[in-house]
Amino acid sequence: MTKAMPVAPDLFEETEDGICLIGGKRRADGRYVFPRPSGASAAPFDRVRLGRTGTLWSWTVQRFRPKSPPFAGPPESEPFVPYAVGYVELPGQVIVESRLKVEDFSALRLGLSMEVVAEAFAVAQDGNTVATYAFRPAGEVAP
Repeated sequence: MTKAMPVAPDLFEETEDGICLIGGKRRADGRYVFPRPSGASAAPFDRVRLGRTGTLWSWTVQRFRPKSPPFAGPPESEPFVPYAVGYVELPGQVIVESRLKVEDFSALRLGLSMEVVAEAFAVAQDGNTVATYAFRPAGEVAP
């Protein structure tokens, strides 16, 4: 995927190796959080890049269209396409909830090595791509 604007400020940043999610590390006790707090809540946290890889901790497949809002997907006039969601543990940091990019749901298993990637979410009024993050099995080639 080409460079895209994150769907939320300071959600992720691009690096030579791909994207890194941006979290916070509390100065008082070293606890990591994601997403990074904003506004006055951010004061006790340092901005940190989270690890790019982790392990699949839990997952499920969304097989029906969620209520809208908050679901922001294709309009109801288009067919719903099931997708996987799960929790990915970034070792020593945090467990992140995420959409999972996988064609074959049967490939998912607990402990599977995963990596974070940018995923197109929408097209802004200026024509630029707005992106969110997702995790895919580590080592898969981007489509």
